[in-house]
Amino acid sequence: MDGKRNTLQRQLIWDAIRELNNHATAEQVYAHVVQSHPTVSKATVYKNLSQMSECGELLNIGSFFGAAHYDHNLNEHYHFVCDRCKRVFDVAGNFSEIISNLENADDFDVTRCNLSFGGLCKDCKQKTNDGKGGA
Repeated sequence: MDGKRNTLQRQLIWDAIRELNNHATAEQVYAHVVQSHPTVSKATVYKNLSQMSECGELLNIGSFFGAAHYDHNLNEHYHFVCDRCKRVFDVAGNFSEIISNLENADDFDVTRCNLSFGGLCKDCKQKTNDGKGGA
């Protein structure tokens, strides 16, 4: 983690994000942390997630279905969000041509990219094709 003080709460939040490994929301992180440390407040979790994403320790990958999601994977990648089951998946890809066009043609200085796709994941698509309905 960066130069900020590494408190127990901050470490618990970091560990929860990594253990959950599902692009967790603050609520999911809080639920995970309080199982073993019930004195950690929801405000502490929210505040630390915000600070950790602002300083680049975590990615705030955006809000889906009304909640911000956090990712510990800092490598360049993108996301797919399933409209039915609401899971968020990592998507490998290289959009360097788009970024290059922005920088060259439009004279932007691109320092970050947060790209997500939406639709049905493999499992939900299969359920639809099998006639089983929603997740």
